[in-house]
Amino acid sequence: MRDVREIIREEMLMRDRVLAVLEAGPKTVPEIAVALGYPSEEVMFWVMGMRKYGVVAETEEEDGYFKYQAATAGGEH
Repeated sequence: MRDVREIIREEMLMRDRVLAVLEAGPKTVPEIAVALGYPSEEVMFWVMGMRKYGVVAETEEEDGYFKYQAATAGGEH
């Protein structure tokens, strides 16, 4: 795995790409990782940062993983 600081720095660059993947509906971190072609470990950093700032929100849980969707404009978290 790459240096954690390098991965975290890419969060803003990856934000739109993650949101584009979620346009098709809620996805787990492994599903987002496959769609983007990045390791799940790296995608987890980006999704958790986006969750922290209310950009994405959890929906249901599937096979031990939460699914994430773009948060609503009303500020759902």
